[in-house]
Amino acid sequence: MSDKLVRAISKDGFVKAAAVSTRELTERARQIHDASPVATAALGRLLAAGSMMGNDLKGDGASVTLRIKGDGPLGTLLVVSDNQGNVRGSVQTPQAALPVREDGKLDVGGGVGHTGTLTVIKDLNLKEPYVGSVELLGGEIAEDIASYFVESEQIPTACGLGVLVDRDRSVLRAGGYLIQLLPGAPEGIIDRLEKGIMEAGPVTKLLLDNDDPESLLRRVMKDFELEILETVPVEYRCYCSRERVSRALISMGREELSSLIAEQGQADLSCQFCDKVYHFSKEELEGLLSSM
Repeated sequence: MSDKLVRAISKDGFVKAAAVSTRELTERARQIHDASPVATAALGRLLAAGSMMGNDLKGDGASVTLRIKGDGPLGTLLVVSDNQGNVRGSVQTPQAALPVREDGKLDVGGGVGHTGTLTVIKDLNLKEPYVGSVELLGGEIAEDIASYFVESEQIPTACGLGVLVDRDRSVLRAGGYLIQLLPGAPEGIIDRLEKGIMEAGPVTKLLLDNDDPESLLRRVMKDFELEILETVPVEYRCYCSRERVSRALISMGREELSSLIAEQGQADLSCQFCDKVYHFSKEELEGLLSSM
């Protein structure tokens, strides 16, 4: 099944929800970065969260960036989503490996780190982007996403994310859900939601049973009548181009670009999201310098 995202609202109008299946795009990220299982699981969780948060943005060209800086061996995790939910991402140390936890699961919290920050940058095509930042709760990512919404946007939120890595290191299942209360929701709604989430169990088990995102949402919210608003395909999509890399070189400034030409005579720049390499000859670099 190709990756897709489902967005829904409860019939009573008190809860909005999204769920996403992201096995293919997470596997694409794993291959690009040659990621270890724990790096794949961490980045995959953040990719799923980014996809759902990006798809919720209004306006063409809007985007959301999620950046986790933890004290774990994985270093900084970075994910960018467009307003359709297409994502790209990177992890600073993708080959970092950790022993599995006592329960046999990948130690994502240990890989990310138990202290650090989650920063969310929403670019809504306004003069300034919206930036919110929260302290990590434990580095498992789903609870950190929920914490961000509660602290920075005052939206009661439940988030579940999961990535199941196979024995050959490939991605077997990936995805998650994001459930949020809308203004005016009565207090009892939270209890009903929590009960459904507890009974549904871990996201990876739900995805293993059936990784259709609508099925995932209906099982977690079985006590609610849901109206499906949209179902859209999502994918790993990088927007890098030679023009963008050229602009990055120009933004270095005349002095630094001149030093680059003098010292190296050429430049090979690789995209952090897709590992595509852009080669610039000495003549091309001098052309950029003269255009400044």
